[in-house]
Amino acid sequence: MAKAKKHYSGIGGQAVLEGIMMKNKTRYAVAVRKPDGEIDVEISEYKGILGDSNIMKIPFIRGVFAFVDSLVLGTRTLNHSASFYEEEVTETKSEEIIKKVFKDKAENILVGFTTVLSIVLAVAIFMVLPYVITSQFLEPYIRNASLLAIIEGIMRIAIFVLYTVLISLMKDIRRVFMYHGAEHKCINCIEKGRPLTVRNVMRSSKQHKRCGTSFMLFVMVISVVLFFFIRVDNMALKIVYRILLIPVIAGIAYEIIRLAGNSENILVRIISAPGMWLQRLTTKEPDEDMVEVAIQAVEAVFDWKAYQTEVFGYTERDFENELIAEENLKNEETIDAVSEEETEPADYEIEDEVLSEEDIEIDDEILSVEDIEIDEDEV
Repeated sequence: MAKAKKHYSGIGGQAVLEGIMMKNKTRYAVAVRKPDGEIDVEISEYKGILGDSNIMKIPFIRGVFAFVDSLVLGTRTLNHSASFYEEEVTETKSEEIIKKVFKDKAENILVGFTTVLSIVLAVAIFMVLPYVITSQFLEPYIRNASLLAIIEGIMRIAIFVLYTVLISLMKDIRRVFMYHGAEHKCINCIEKGRPLTVRNVMRSSKQHKRCGTSFMLFVMVISVVLFFFIRVDNMALKIVYRILLIPVIAGIAYEIIRLAGNSENILVRIISAPGMWLQRLTTKEPDEDMVEVAIQAVEAVFDWKAYQTEVFGYTERDFENELIAEENLKNEETIDAVSEEETEPADYEIEDEVLSEEDIEIDDEILSVEDIEIDEDEV
């Protein structure tokens, strides 16, 4: 039983190293496929920087804090997943000092530092660098400020797309992108009203309108519009304005993403189309093992059966039938695999007897005419 209409479930996630993080309200779970093949699931809680503050209900402002929360939680879960694959990591001197000084809070300090560093690098590469390039290399030749602003915006989007393309070519990142696809497929499967089984998840789309990739592309596009109206001659002021406008840009992008995730309006679909296209780079088709990891992450924090019973009207019998269908499909695939193995022709090796020159040497004496006696009477 599959439902065509899509409904917002409220769950979100992120791909990590050999695993997936799924979050529902304040609870999140990280499922990781360990080197020995087993799946480790850790459930925890993250209330965010502001917790239950009413600020998180104010449009445009909440987006800024939601973005920072996603970076903090993303860094924390990535570190957790990486811990399963660390062989012998030597701590740096700075890490040792931080652990001695802050003790139990050392991990939070390191996560915070990594988050701040990520934001600084992103601002420098995607916001400041395009302006510096256009102002230093193009401004002497192009006097039109509006045209320069448009070129800067195009360059900003191009740098972001190029960055995405380059990292997608890395082998390790490609596997992360496969888990990213598994995360999207799980959420799409649930929100489309399909029971959460491996078969149904594999059939679902690997693109989702609430993806962080789409969010970042919206940030780039919105920045083009806002920066277009900055009209100051001082280069330092222009850079400062670009940095100060980042929270505004993030807030607007967040509201667009929320709207896209809750609406099937044709205009919203058109606006979301570029982000969905870009997700072709950041999401790859996962294998069934990855989907199993994603399903465990979902089930640790989200009762998808209760959700689909309430929203789509499923019954327990429907879920049982779906599980039976999947089990039957597995059995059929197993039988087909065995049949193919049995019917495959065996590899026979024919050992030809190798004869030496001595074995095939003709004895001249045996075949000599003189030694052959012919009985004339018989002839």
